[in-house]
Amino acid sequence: MHDFNVDINHITRVEGHGNIVIDVRAGKIRELRMEIVESPRFFEAMALGRSYKEVAHITSRICGICAVTHTTTSIKAIESALGFEPSVQTIQLRKLLLNAEFIQSHILHLYFLTAPDFFGLGSVFGMVKDNKETVLRGMRLKTIANDLCALVGGRHIHPITLKIGSFSKTPDGKSLTAFREKLLAAEPDLEKTVQFFQTLKIPEFERKTEYISLTSPDEYALYQGYIKSSDNGETEPEEYLDTVKEFVVTHSTAKHAKSKRSSYMVGSLARFNNNYEQLHQKAKEAAEVMGLKHPCYNPYMNNIAQLVETVHCFRDSIRLIDDLISGGVKDEEVIGFS
Repeated sequence: MHDFNVDINHITRVEGHGNIVIDVRAGKIRELRMEIVESPRFFEAMALGRSYKEVAHITSRICGICAVTHTTTSIKAIESALGFEPSVQTIQLRKLLLNAEFIQSHILHLYFLTAPDFFGLGSVFGMVKDNKETVLRGMRLKTIANDLCALVGGRHIHPITLKIGSFSKTPDGKSLTAFREKLLAAEPDLEKTVQFFQTLKIPEFERKTEYISLTSPDEYALYQGYIKSSDNGETEPEEYLDTVKEFVVTHSTAKHAKSKRSSYMVGSLARFNNNYEQLHQKAKEAAEVMGLKHPCYNPYMNNIAQLVETVHCFRDSIRLIDDLISGGVKDEEVIGFS
């Protein structure tokens, strides 16, 4: 039983700005909080009074890493408000673009934000001396994902081809076929990534909680589906505010949220726990190799779940490209939304 205090005024290698405060007395936690210290940017207010055609470009700037998600979400919300259903091809292209974003985001986190911790290093640059090929492998995989974003979305970040109801420019079959070969050629790097993370010792810790994610009976849900809670079951996306309660705390500029419990988990591990059966077989095999068993209650294994999703997104991207080519990719124009 002992006393200690942790006060980190700036957490490095996270996508944002935050502080950590921990105060332990007689071996018991008296205070534990994460402070988000970024100024609120009020994107909701920015969108008020603007044309519906502008909203996707505004919300895209919420984040430079998950710009595709914010763009797609805003477009889907507008289509829902207008009662419009996009074509099968448009949905396929959106799913392909989302796969590319998930890959580049997960690879960025795994190789450049997480891996240095396992070697006691301050940044990824410290890994270059003894693990140069590992770093280069991460860069190659991220480059492929960025290039796929550019092919479908028009550029590597903040996509410009996504429109309400369609795409302003559609990748042709030849370009998609060539990129399919790139994805296949990257499989050795992906396999070595699984082998690399298999060697890292993940802290042993379990904490059961509520896991919330999208879910679908037809696919591993990243684009659409129901809201699934491991505690409360499934609800319609429109019932989000009845399922999740947002509230403000004094120590953080970011809202907090809770559902059935005082907190819940989202992200890769939540999706893995809620949707394991829909994963590609290769992703399930990667999970087994890396010791990720379903269900998993170790939050540290979220990193491994990210890699499992990366394997899934690679395979699913190949499937989507095959479906697009076999269906005959064509330019589509939706009257009234152009």
